[in-house]
Amino acid sequence: MGATGTAGMRADARRNRQRLLAAALAAFTEHGADDASLDEIARRAGVGIGTLYRHFPTRQALLEAVYRDQVEELCASTRACSASAATPADALAEWLRALMAFASTKRNLTSSLMSGPDGKRSEVAMSCSAMVREAVAGLLTEAQRSGEIRPDVDATDLLRLSHALSLAGDLPSTRADQQERLMRVLLDGLRTTGDGQPGRDTP
Repeated sequence: MGATGTAGMRADARRNRQRLLAAALAAFTEHGADDASLDEIARRAGVGIGTLYRHFPTRQALLEAVYRDQVEELCASTRACSASAATPADALAEWLRALMAFASTKRNLTSSLMSGPDGKRSEVAMSCSAMVREAVAGLLTEAQRSGEIRPDVDATDLLRLSHALSLAGDLPSTRADQQERLMRVLLDGLRTTGDGQPGRDTP
């Protein structure tokens, strides 16, 4: 249940749910999705364990809710990027950096949700992937319309490249700014030459 699913809740119930989500995110980040104590999460949120189970009957339900909440927040940030950036290409760059940061800090959550009991991707993972693809597609379309970003790139390209850079950024390196350096290389490759055409290295 995302933000829209809490509309019928009492104010105190919504507050408790948000406290639980925040506490669970912190605990999952610190201890891992499988090892974090549900009792500890309830204590961090300032509620009883019964309240936790009323909102989230299982550990998996809590994990899915935390992940969806984080993805919804990431996708909603596209509006802030568009409002604060000087150009559509800058907005896209700002959001891709946010996506990279999300991938690095939420990898534990992501890996725990990538597959269901039958080995297939979980419904939550597929739904969240669709939300992220829609978010980046909107920013990409605006940047391409402005003529700043090459027209032969699509949302799937960006998501795959961002995922690859996130993994590469975690590899041992003598450069403290490795992830940002790789991101700049990606962004330079996305930009046109100034006449609306792809960069000169494009076949």
